[in-house]
Amino acid sequence: MNVSMIINGEAVSREVEARTLLVHFIREDLDLTGTKIGCDTSQCGACTIHVNGKVAKACTLLAAQADGADITTIEGLAENGEHHPMQTAFWENHGLQCGYCTPGMIMASAAFVRDNPGASEGDIRHYLEGNICRCTGYHNIVKAVKEVADAAAGGAG
Repeated sequence: MNVSMIINGEAVSREVEARTLLVHFIREDLDLTGTKIGCDTSQCGACTIHVNGKVAKACTLLAAQADGADITTIEGLAENGEHHPMQTAFWENHGLQCGYCTPGMIMASAAFVRDNPGASEGDIRHYLEGNICRCTGYHNIVKAVKEVADAAAGGAG
């Protein structure tokens, strides 16, 4: 079957098998390998992307289900050559260790802060329960997200 969508601002159209997972389409057909495959069961969040502006786990969607969608992956989060504030905050606050979960964490966090400027540390921790990091203690991840949430709210929280 043929699928067409916008990925990171570019129109793409490809022939895929009906059973192709969106995460495999993104990684293998489009060579956008920032979206990771961690568990294939929606538990870890490594494959988190934005579909029509909403957070989605690409391992639980078929490419056919995304036909006509507007998708952003970690590769498309930066604008005009400038990192997204969440990417910068993760870097500056050492919110990563091995980096495997980082794209999914950043994608989930960017959408969360967009919808919840000024979010509390507790709200951030609760929201990120759907994204698993096996290397860090989450402290610096939460610190990075909180920095961006506070800035989005217009000051320190």
